[in-house]
Amino acid sequence: MRKFETTLITSGRDQKYTYGAINPIIQRTSSVVFNSIQQKQQAVNNHSTTDKLFYGRYGTITHFSLRQSMTELENGVGCVLYPCGTAAITHTILSFVQPGDHILMTGSAYEPTQKFCRYVLKRMNIDTTWFDPLIGNNISNLIRHNTRLVILESPGSITMEVQNVPSIVQAVRKKKSDIIILLDNTWSAGVFFKALDIGVDVSLQSGTKYIIGHSDGMIGTAVSNARCWDQLQEQSYLMGQMVDADTAYMASRGLRTLYVRLKQHEENGLHVAHWLAQHPAIERVNHPALSACKGHKYFIRDFSGSSGLFSFILKKRLNDLQLSNFINHFKYFKIAYSWGGFESLILVNQIEELRPIRPSGTLDFTGTLVRIHVGLEHPSDLIHDLSDALNRINV
Repeated sequence: MRKFETTLITSGRDQKYTYGAINPIIQRTSSVVFNSIQQKQQAVNNHSTTDKLFYGRYGTITHFSLRQSMTELENGVGCVLYPCGTAAITHTILSFVQPGDHILMTGSAYEPTQKFCRYVLKRMNIDTTWFDPLIGNNISNLIRHNTRLVILESPGSITMEVQNVPSIVQAVRKKKSDIIILLDNTWSAGVFFKALDIGVDVSLQSGTKYIIGHSDGMIGTAVSNARCWDQLQEQSYLMGQMVDADTAYMASRGLRTLYVRLKQHEENGLHVAHWLAQHPAIERVNHPALSACKGHKYFIRDFSGSSGLFSFILKKRLNDLQLSNFINHFKYFKIAYSWGGFESLILVNQIEELRPIRPSGTLDFTGTLVRIHVGLEHPSDLIHDLSDALNRINV
């Protein structure tokens, strides 16, 4: 059986996608021409086949290649592509719910995911209950007769809690077997955590992050098991979800270097995280590979590695002046949303900013929280950058 690193290099590069070239071709089209009415009807009958041309919105050879690669990457049966990670999350949810349904969502989920439930699904009479990300098998106590989805994210957004996914899956299946379980798997890029192997139905990613890898494109992916594939594929198609061929090509190209980039992000991130953990100004480092991080024992058990995104908490809360002095003068860490590219990024949060997006009430700190993505710069330069920032605020 071939190794994972080899799969990333070889997947999606069948002759039917490359026509003899090293890389899949970029095929841009809206209309697909049929030579006869019989051929058109055959295409209509087989449009759900993942590698047959039907109409541009369904995909071209470029899309088919990426779908195959992502399916192999995450051990699924099929992959749907979306214009961004949020679209992947929201339209996967919409593929499985109807008015009157109930959703269970981790309280550590990505903020736009939570807002979608509050402001869009609520109008559709779909109720959401948020739960403590460390709930484990006690999630069964929250399941109702109309619970349709359980939505996980591990590690959690910003505060990085690692969930006991196998325990949650087992408890949900035992209580109500028809519930669909979704997991935002962006942090591991589908490399370090194999969600479908553990029993999750659909693994979601913002491919904008590590798959694209260079902060120059946006794409979302949803890789499904056999149980959910037909419904996910058809519903997403009906809702008009697609991505352009050039971005699909960029994502396929990103896959070829994904593993080596992730390993370097991991090495750099751990180097910086261990330094931060020893700094007298730091209360806690929320890096899943460090013992202080909530759910660390599940990380050790379920993950094969770590990426470059984590957070840390200062022992004191910074006032406005200190916050400006801290954040405005970094040399290598740039203030920006997103992450997963080659550059290091930084954002800060005060606890009152996090409370509205932590409905499970699990915040247990008072100092300022700093989220960083450790890029591919040399870690000693990044440490000097952080050291200078901490010296600027005299903490």
